[in-house]
Amino acid sequence: MPEKTDLSRRGFLKGTGAAAGFIIAGGGILAAGAAGAAADAAHDSNGEKTCGPFRGRMFFTDSLEFQTISEAAERIFPKDKNGPGAIELAVPYFIDNQLAAGFGYNAREYTMGPYYKGAPTQGYQGAMVRRDVFRRGIAALNREANTRYKSDFPDLTDSQKDDVLRVFEAGKADFDGVSSAWFFGLLKSAVLAGVYADPIYSGNNDMQGWIMKRYPGAQMSYKAIIKDAEFQEIEPMSLADMQ
Repeated sequence: MPEKTDLSRRGFLKGTGAAAGFIIAGGGILAAGAAGAAADAAHDSNGEKTCGPFRGRMFFTDSLEFQTISEAAERIFPKDKNGPGAIELAVPYFIDNQLAAGFGYNAREYTMGPYYKGAPTQGYQGAMVRRDVFRRGIAALNREANTRYKSDFPDLTDSQKDDVLRVFEAGKADFDGVSSAWFFGLLKSAVLAGVYADPIYSGNNDMQGWIMKRYPGAQMSYKAIIKDAEFQEIEPMSLADMQ
């Protein structure tokens, strides 16, 4: 991450080497999620502000856990002059719904032993599934925040949150089972997937992630404009809009 504490979205993504325009598939991060495309803000059963009345938590039953993952996601993809941040884009609900489904259980992936420490290109080699990694990661974020600043992660200033995330990115945080750097990479990938996934998976609220990238979404055909030499602005379309 960049050294300055006032991070822009562009600066953060550039500093972490992230490619901003992708959606994770194959491994299952788009495995499930209840769609909700309402624009008005609402509140869930716990009184927490949501990005639409149809979104709800399926995995995080503890409010501190959900607030922690929400604030961490917002620092990875913060609101700025270019558009909304992770919270406004409903990314925390996307992550929550994915962890409750196949992505969280490492569905269709081989997770049996024997377990050996993998090469850096192989990633984590062990029995722990992603839902457990996220739970331990959230606990570690709050533990690091309390060690450094005597407060839980959601209660820190933006600068303090960035400092904690830098420790995780560098692999220097106390983390049980995996490297904190590996958890940080997993979290960052999930945040970006939630920003740019089709809204039917509960993220990318009102297709604002696509609008910022001028991405057209799930169009039926480009036949009418395929030969045009000029860039074409196309109103984005969700899979839910296709008939």
